[in-house]
Amino acid sequence: MPYRPHTPDDRAAMLSAIGVDSLDALFESIPEELRLSRPLDLPPGLSEHDLTRAMSEWAAMNAPAGGALSFLGGGVYDHFTPALVPALVSRGEFLTSYTPYQPEVSQGTLQALYEFQSLVCRLTGMEVANASMYDGGSALAEGALMGMAMCDRPRLLLAETVHTSFRHVIRTYADGLDYEIVRVPAFNGRLDMAALESQLDETVGAVVFQHPNLFGCLEDAEAITRMAHAVGATVVVSVDPVSLGLLTPPGAWGADIVTAEGQGFGLSMNYGGPLLGLFACRQAHLRRMPGRLIGATVDLDGRVGYCMTLQTREQHIRREKATSNICTSEALLAIAMTAHVAALGPEGVRGVAEACVRKAHYAA
Repeated sequence: MPYRPHTPDDRAAMLSAIGVDSLDALFESIPEELRLSRPLDLPPGLSEHDLTRAMSEWAAMNAPAGGALSFLGGGVYDHFTPALVPALVSRGEFLTSYTPYQPEVSQGTLQALYEFQSLVCRLTGMEVANASMYDGGSALAEGALMGMAMCDRPRLLLAETVHTSFRHVIRTYADGLDYEIVRVPAFNGRLDMAALESQLDETVGAVVFQHPNLFGCLEDAEAITRMAHAVGATVVVSVDPVSLGLLTPPGAWGADIVTAEGQGFGLSMNYGGPLLGLFACRQAHLRRMPGRLIGATVDLDGRVGYCMTLQTREQHIRREKATSNICTSEALLAIAMTAHVAALGPEGVRGVAEACVRKAHYAA
């Protein structure tokens, strides 16, 4: 049926159907000073053909990352993604599914998320991982609050070498809580170890840093962890998962909570999102972990099955008792990362990390 503009009779019929006398009555809850008192300043409408041509011309004005020498970074990177990744995640079974509340019809998604958790644990060297967070910034903020709650102390030491946006997110999350966030300054592109030592005492609940840090430098992660644990503080670190193809995993040097931005594995830049938050911790801290945990079990016939095992910190489960507002996941992006890492394999992940190091040194 061809498009027909609405007539006054159409509008009157719609207003009558919803029980409103006039358009003014429909919008009377909006204060008069907030209403637009003139027509919208919009150009005339276009046909589909003309609109497609106009959009193509505007798109051609962009300089895509793939068509230029791009030095964009800071958490979102132009990594190559194998064709199998979009081919897999665009399958209807994954693309159209949301949260697998019904395990009997969601075994494929649940198994994929279980494998995602396993890969995160293997990359980070940690004992347990959840089924993803919103992004690296909110994952680190959740980790910081979890670390503080574990120690029940008032001071949080936050390294200046942590991504600027991540620090803002942490401060936003902590707003309204009785935490003192202490900035630990940088020295020559790394965390100032003397300044850290001077701030560490039994009032510190968590030490939060990034490795590699905002400037691309490697922190002395083992020393930071040792110093923090000496006063009973929790160690919360944000890492680049691609770098873990080369670097010692955080679990090996004693981190308590590990978070990351997973965009570098399988996700395009997409003008800055959507992104993928990774979160892992020690088995002992499992009950405090935000987000969902997918577990493996067996049914009455002994067949392997998967289900959502733990989500007790979330607001939609525990309401006012919840200690996290994370109540969804980035499942499709988590599956994309799983496909990418599985396609690379251990040697491939190491090869990507080595290529990044070589290219960084070449650029320098």
